[in-house]
Amino acid sequence: MTGHAESPFEHVELRPGAYADSVALLQVSKDVAAADGVLAAQVAMATPLNLEVIARMGFTLPEASPNDMVVAVRLASEEHLTSALATVDAAIDATRRQSGSSEDVVVPSRTTHSALSRSRAGMALISVPGPSAAVEAMDAIDAGQDVMIFSDNVPLDQEIALKQVAAQRDVLVMGPDCGTAVVNGVGLGFANTVRPGPVGLVAASGTGCQQLLALLDHAGVGISAALGVGGRDLGADVRGLSTRQAMRRLDADPTTELIVVVSKPPAPEVAQELRDFAATLSTPVQFALLGARQPDLTAAAEQVLRTLGRAVPEWPVWGTTAPGGSGQLRGLFAGGTLCDESMLVAEAELGEVWSNIPLGDDHRLDSTLEADGTVMIDFGSDEMTQGRPHPMIDPTIRLEHLAKVSANPAVRVVLMDVVLGHGADADPAATLAPAIRTAIGTARDDGRELSVVIACVGTSGDAQGLERQAQSLADAGAEVHLSNARASHRAVSLIGNAS
Repeated sequence: MTGHAESPFEHVELRPGAYADSVALLQVSKDVAAADGVLAAQVAMATPLNLEVIARMGFTLPEASPNDMVVAVRLASEEHLTSALATVDAAIDATRRQSGSSEDVVVPSRTTHSALSRSRAGMALISVPGPSAAVEAMDAIDAGQDVMIFSDNVPLDQEIALKQVAAQRDVLVMGPDCGTAVVNGVGLGFANTVRPGPVGLVAASGTGCQQLLALLDHAGVGISAALGVGGRDLGADVRGLSTRQAMRRLDADPTTELIVVVSKPPAPEVAQELRDFAATLSTPVQFALLGARQPDLTAAAEQVLRTLGRAVPEWPVWGTTAPGGSGQLRGLFAGGTLCDESMLVAEAELGEVWSNIPLGDDHRLDSTLEADGTVMIDFGSDEMTQGRPHPMIDPTIRLEHLAKVSANPAVRVVLMDVVLGHGADADPAATLAPAIRTAIGTARDDGRELSVVIACVGTSGDAQGLERQAQSLADAGAEVHLSNARASHRAVSLIGNAS
């Protein structure tokens, strides 16, 4: 389907049966968008959510099925169409070459069990659609292997069944929705680059784990392991099944001098059960469990340092921002636990907070993601990532919302997170910094100031470059903190009606 011969020129085509991985197509889209004469580009499988994203970019779409690949480009003029489509083809071919060809690879195993039998692997990493993950994970457990389930949207009853069988077999289930782990010095999922050291982390939280990794690394303290257990593990249904197993593993590890359990707000009775269990271990255990009137993650990191006899450093800040004045606060997050932590800070000082992952169900946002008051959105929550990449990989939906809130005259402060590390956007500041400048400019054109505060969670060893990312965001007008708790308190203080 081709648009009118006007400038700009729009072209949308469907490629039936031309499947490619969503992360690979994200890179294809970036390559095409950078080509000469291309104003906007999106290459994606035609899932309902991807079609929604493409439609919001202003493209007119034909009827499509999830088995179709959509190629949508907006060009400065029609004369650029041939070269743009050639760039699409070349970028797709490049991603396929990187994965190898059938002529030079061994015929793949058809089951997880057979794959494990061919290798010396000690762990299986499962990253398939959530409804299919339990079958593959159980196959690994039956083979006597630990398993990391990166997949989200796994039914709760399946998670409980997996973890009950794993406990009987004395293997560890990390996840579901385990986004971060460090095992034998290797970062898995969205892990940061850290040095070896005496702290072993058990994390019912991906970005909460990453926040502790970043803060401890800045203080010069490394880790022995970071074992993710999934965000529901400390809930009343799962009851810490994987957390106990992970604590046993670290207790048996002679390099671990201190175990730290980090979680988004847990079920109170499960938290107490784990404290009782910790008393039976030979290795000291410290808990960093978010909740009302509980220490934030930065305070928890500082307590870890004191326990180890290490000095607590000044947590770095890049740039500064002027007060936005009396108005409303909007939090736009990629990390669920960072969003939880910020909501706890804001609720204590500003009152009720509306969210798609609310602290209480009476303040749950509807599909508009808007409310009259303080709003914090987790763009990485399960319902927001069905059929689309996580916002730590693809910032599109969050940048669209930043533009939207910057035009809202009631909004005076925006709080965001940027999470670095393996698997995350290779250069998040490249797209976020211009968006921040535009957002601040939009507000000023409307006669008001918009303050932007960012928590940049990463380490000096991360490939994105913590210092470079933070400075680029600061140069765009944001105030950037390594500590999410400090960034949250700062954002709240910038609201004129803060108590």
